[in-house]
Amino acid sequence: MAREPRGPSWLTVPMITVSALSVAAGIGQFAVTTVIGDVAAHFGEPGTGDEAIAQLGLPTTTIGVALAMVRLASLASLPAAAMADRYGRRTVLLIVATFGLALTSLSAVAPGFWWYVAMVAFARPALSTVNALAGVVAAEEADAHGRSSALALIAAAYGLGSGIVSVGRGLLPGEASFRWVMAFSLIPLLLLPLLARKVREPAIAQRRGPAVGLPGRVPREYVGRVALLAGLTGMIALATGPGFTYLFVYGEGVLGASPLLLSTLVLGAGPAGLTGILIGRWGADHLGRTLTAGVAMAATGAAVAYAYAGQPRDLILGYLLAIAASSAFAPPTGALIAELVPTAIRATVAGWGTVAGVLGAVIGLTSFGVLADLTGGFASAARTIGSLVAIVAIGFWWLPETLGVDLEDLESA
Repeated sequence: MAREPRGPSWLTVPMITVSALSVAAGIGQFAVTTVIGDVAAHFGEPGTGDEAIAQLGLPTTTIGVALAMVRLASLASLPAAAMADRYGRRTVLLIVATFGLALTSLSAVAPGFWWYVAMVAFARPALSTVNALAGVVAAEEADAHGRSSALALIAAAYGLGSGIVSVGRGLLPGEASFRWVMAFSLIPLLLLPLLARKVREPAIAQRRGPAVGLPGRVPREYVGRVALLAGLTGMIALATGPGFTYLFVYGEGVLGASPLLLSTLVLGAGPAGLTGILIGRWGADHLGRTLTAGVAMAATGAAVAYAYAGQPRDLILGYLLAIAASSAFAPPTGALIAELVPTAIRATVAGWGTVAGVLGAVIGLTSFGVLADLTGGFASAARTIGSLVAIVAIGFWWLPETLGVDLEDLESA
């Protein structure tokens, strides 16, 4: 009897549904970056100095602390992600998606700056967990040949969500437009009951062994590789954290670029990110996971260094290159997270990756500001951090190559 034709393992209905949740996470998380300047201007008062940065409404230190608090809140995503190793991917994924989108939507009616920061900070770990678990589910749903494509789909979906709020912010001028942008999260929240019907527990996760110890615990034999991978993930965030977060503040407040120009730039980041994702997928499947991830990380550091060289042209070109390079980093790294450890701790390892990324971004945001103050500008700070990230990328040399690994083989390892 002839077998029924089967489509690619990375293009199934459950996979597309999980990608839709990643779109929602992108909408909720990136909205904070796009509107933080508007929130500061709405609740603060313009300064009296001649410098453009004085017109932000609140001191840059206040904005930086707020952004760092929101980033730091994602540390709580580790225990949330670890719960998926105990109670199932589907259950935890739907719970955190509901909580994160609901709080993000509620921030649209925040009565003050710190109220807004508190709401999005509480929503952040839930949305970070959504994105981490989306990658885990994608890796477990796909076979060895389609895994990098599945992870590329998740990365592209998150980028699409980011682009939606960026364009929306550009089309809704005015300080109070942040309320409409934050309210975008209501749409995926209302669609969540429909999406939940198509989300399923991956077959391999249904057969996983019981998780032991405290949430977040990694067995001793896997600690070395998990720590190295998490450290490298944190290092690239050292560059992308400030590099992407300060885009609107630096572009508008320092270079004097228009909001529509920057929103168009982020819209152009869509094709750049997609190109990077496709390059990362191809490299992961043909050159190997570790080599592709290392090259992408080094290129990201170099691009961020160039983006803040001091001219609008540099910001545009550097930002697009950084988007492409960091997007190329996602498929091979996501594959490594799935292929280096067994199913019983896979979600936990994804949570550690998120934690490392958060710490890297927070350290990057803080260091960027300190270096900018000490050196008198963004250019020196970007060069220092970008160069450091590019050099450390050599660390991927010490991770085992996992190209072609079947997840089932890890269960008996």
